[in-house]
Order: sequence, then structure tokens, then C-alpha cells
Amino acid sequence: MASVHVERTEDGYLARNGRGAEVAMGGGDEQGVFTPVELLLAALGGCNIVTVEPLTAQRGHRLVRLAMTVSGEKTAPTKLGPITITYDVELPEGDEKAGEVFRAVARRVEENHCTVSNALRGQTEIILELPG
Repeated sequence: MASVHVERTEDGYLARNGRGAEVAMGGGDEQGVFTPVELLLAALGGCNIVTVEPLTAQRGHRLVRLAMTVSGEKTAPTKLGPITITYDVELPEGDEKAGEVFRAVARRVEENHCTVSNALRGQTEIILELPG
């Protein structure tokens, strides 16, 4: 089971996983912290990229550079519009198939294998448990 603990601190908000990693959060005005929406975009990008990279390499096409920008804009105060994932890759010289393999893997990962993508498509129920 995946789990994070989120709490208010004197400096803002903090998310911590069971392995001790921490991410500072805020409402958007603070320097050096992520907003919750930025963390959502980072989770989507991270889910995709950590799956695309090894699958492309396993097929014999190690990309020289693999990066992405994930962007989305609020369409209303509590609604996020379409999210765009824009890859930035450098293909290995002389590897004629690398681009084709990368594009096929990236499509399959986003459509079928990324847990975060699937959750954002409304396939995950959210259960709210409140005290008392």
C-alpha cells in the first residue's frame, strides 16, 4: 500500500512518506515549495517517465536525454483543464528505430500502465474518513 502523511507545520505544509522523504507544500505564494496541483503534475510526469525509460532501454534503445514538462491550467477555482505531457528527448546517434520505439512505449505507458494517469481518468474511488 502506498501512503503519505501530510501535516501543517510552522512553515506551511509537509508531506512525508514512510521512507523519510519529504516535500514542502504551500498555496502558491511561498518560494521553494510545491503547490498541491504541481505535485499532482509531478506525480503524473514521474509515473510516466520512470516507466518509459526502462521499457525503452529494455528494447535496446537507451535515450541520450529523457525529460518532460507536464502542464495544466485551472479552468475554474477547483477544476483542472486538460493536462499536457511534452517530452524532450535526444535519440542515440545512428539508432534509426529509437524514436519509433520511444513514441510507441510512451503512448502505451500513458494510456495503460501509468497508475497516476489511470487515477486521473476517474478510475479510482476516493474514500473520506473523518473523526467522530
